[in-house]
Amino acid sequence: MLTFGFIGTGNMGGALARAARKRLNGEQLLLANRTAAKAEALAAELGARTVDNRTAAAEATYLFLGVKPQMMAEMLAEIAPVLAARKDRFFLVPMAAGLTIADIQLQAGGTYPVIRIMPNTPSSIGEGMILYTCGDSVTKEEEQTFLDAMAGAGKLAPLPERLIDAGSSVAGCGPAFVDLFIEALADGGVACGLPRATALELAAQMVAGSARLVLESGQHPGVLKDAVCSPGGTTIQGVRALEEAGFRGAVMDAVIAAYEKNGNLK
Repeated sequence: MLTFGFIGTGNMGGALARAARKRLNGEQLLLANRTAAKAEALAAELGARTVDNRTAAAEATYLFLGVKPQMMAEMLAEIAPVLAARKDRFFLVPMAAGLTIADIQLQAGGTYPVIRIMPNTPSSIGEGMILYTCGDSVTKEEEQTFLDAMAGAGKLAPLPERLIDAGSSVAGCGPAFVDLFIEALADGGVACGLPRATALELAAQMVAGSARLVLESGQHPGVLKDAVCSPGGTTIQGVRALEEAGFRGAVMDAVIAAYEKNGNLK
């Protein structure tokens, strides 16, 4: 039976477990977490089974490694003997920034098949942007099995490993940047007299709709921006204020800062 094991059921691990549950039965999910109560609560929600790290490592077909990069080596050292003793085919699925497939194999003690992923928090509602890259030994059929099972998380996009950290700096870190923008928009609305709840709803729905328009229209966001900016109108004055404050440069700097930090997480 195909089983998905999750070592680490925090924000990302929990989001992906919920996504997997849309395609898999509860008994196909194994949940392990340093704080057992967190895994138990998620297991009750999903009808899944709680286990320890070694059991997950022994039984999971696809083993998701949802621990921080700085904790990965210690966790893999714990389960390395279990992995080495397995005779069946299994896959390691790390989601740690800055750690390559080669890093994971070295820390795990074997050249095991690896599917490296970088998900984001919207995966929890099926609107994720999950970047992934497969190790050389993963077949197309095995890759497709994984993609089918995880389709409930959102869009999964292949990316060469050399670009994973850059992609994660946009798609993985980006929700925090967008959340900050939404909060700031709402604050501006409150400053102009809107009730807080109304301002937040307007800002969030506007961002969701604008993003969908970019994706579905296929138009460049600059073109869509120009369509809103009437000559002598209100929007272009707001755009001018953002440009004077260095808005685009600040966003670019945020992505670059996140990317550079990725290289210091091993």
